[in-house]
Amino acid sequence: MNSRYLIVLCFCLAFKAMAQENARPNIVYILADDMGIGDASCYNSEAAFTTPNIDRLASDGLKFTDAHTSSAVCTPTRYGILTGRYNWRSELKNGVLGGFSAPLISNERLTVGDYLQEAGYHTAFVGKWHLGWDWSFKQEYENINSLNQILEVDYTQPIQNGPNDRGFTYSYGISSSLDIPPYVYVENDRVTALPDRRTINVDEKGFWRDGPTGTDFNHTLTLSHLTEKAVTYIDRQASSADPFFLYFALPAPHTPILPLTEFMGKSNSNMYGDFMLQVDDVVGQVIGALEENGLLENTVIIFTSDNGCSPRADYPELARVGHDPSNGWRGHKADIYEGGHRVPFLVHWPEKIAAGGTSDQLICTTDLMATVAEMLGTPLPENAGEDSFSFFPTLMQGNPDSERTSIVHHSIEGRFAIRRGNWKLICWPGSGGWTEPLTRNGLEDLPDFQLYNLATDPEEVNNLVDRYPERVEALKKELIALIKEGRSTAGPRQKNDGPEIWEQVSWAYQ
Repeated sequence: MNSRYLIVLCFCLAFKAMAQENARPNIVYILADDMGIGDASCYNSEAAFTTPNIDRLASDGLKFTDAHTSSAVCTPTRYGILTGRYNWRSELKNGVLGGFSAPLISNERLTVGDYLQEAGYHTAFVGKWHLGWDWSFKQEYENINSLNQILEVDYTQPIQNGPNDRGFTYSYGISSSLDIPPYVYVENDRVTALPDRRTINVDEKGFWRDGPTGTDFNHTLTLSHLTEKAVTYIDRQASSADPFFLYFALPAPHTPILPLTEFMGKSNSNMYGDFMLQVDDVVGQVIGALEENGLLENTVIIFTSDNGCSPRADYPELARVGHDPSNGWRGHKADIYEGGHRVPFLVHWPEKIAAGGTSDQLICTTDLMATVAEMLGTPLPENAGEDSFSFFPTLMQGNPDSERTSIVHHSIEGRFAIRRGNWKLICWPGSGGWTEPLTRNGLEDLPDFQLYNLATDPEEVNNLVDRYPERVEALKKELIALIKEGRSTAGPRQKNDGPEIWEQVSWAYQ
């Protein structure tokens, strides 16, 4: 080998290394559906089962211990993830959308998909959308948001204002949860197979509502089918010179809880535990696809859940084998208590993030958008990502300082809480969700507000509202200001969509 060849070879290797160093990372969001923070064994040393693939993201990346969804239920959190905006600033003030609902994200609203497309990324959505789109209805309906009503749709016509119109170059998925009709796959605005029957399952764990079902649709195989689509997308993009963004929104472990035969009985807990092992396997398949294509080192994988675990998992049954999906935190999905919105949150980026780190920084799923923007070095417009604080410095330097000093929580009923430091003020007497105290049972004998110190009372049982009235008033004032300002980040005041809900939560602020 002559010296000239060696010089050329060294130059080529150096250029390749420099190009890789400066290459924009691929980005993959993996969003579990109704998974509790205690369902990942990297968070729960007493878990009844082990999640090795999720744990790998933690051991080789950064684990956040104080991460929260913007809402305790599905649709609102997904809105916040894609827009960087608190869900209650949208038209949806409580509850979730149905499978026939109109789009929640407006045409004018910038999404993370839009932002990344403009930055030169190929973008894809695979999985559960649950943010509404426009079907071609055969007649007019007064209410299209019911979870149980079956509407007449012309499934031969393309959908409008779906993922492809909200920032995704490619899309493949279902309109809502796997237990909410219609049960059809939609690929790039077109239904893949027309419904030929109606199906229903009333089993407690395997439950799904009555609804039209496509000829190619099988509830039990849906998670596997969507995983195949996600892996195929990664394989296809591996040969592209452009970076990609994959938003992979799993329909599991949400109901229907339908683990494949190969996972049945493997968790030594119940069917929910078995389904969690399948979810973990899905994470492993995504990691494997990136690894096999040589993409893992410079791909940012962010794994989290859209809210806490659902009671459909059967908490009493799991408790008999020593497993707590909420990992000691009070409540579960739908609640304003910690179990409703405190979730696993892992960031894996071998090229940039030191392995095995843990951060107790307060973050919200709305923060993903600003983090991506800082990662790419292009600021968001002033009217986008109004509640998104970047945690990129934490990823790079383990910096414990953050611009996020407080966070607003929201329950399925639309009840509010605000957290600052260790202090959490709940502006409602009950859970605002599905655990006691329930709104429907009457809350007249309870204080109007709940104040907890999470450092000394993580189970939220000692209400300190009477002991610290000044702190209560300060947190009330901050919450109202954040709502009325239309944003929690710095910038010009913005307008919330729909009615000004600060008036609704200030009834006791006189």
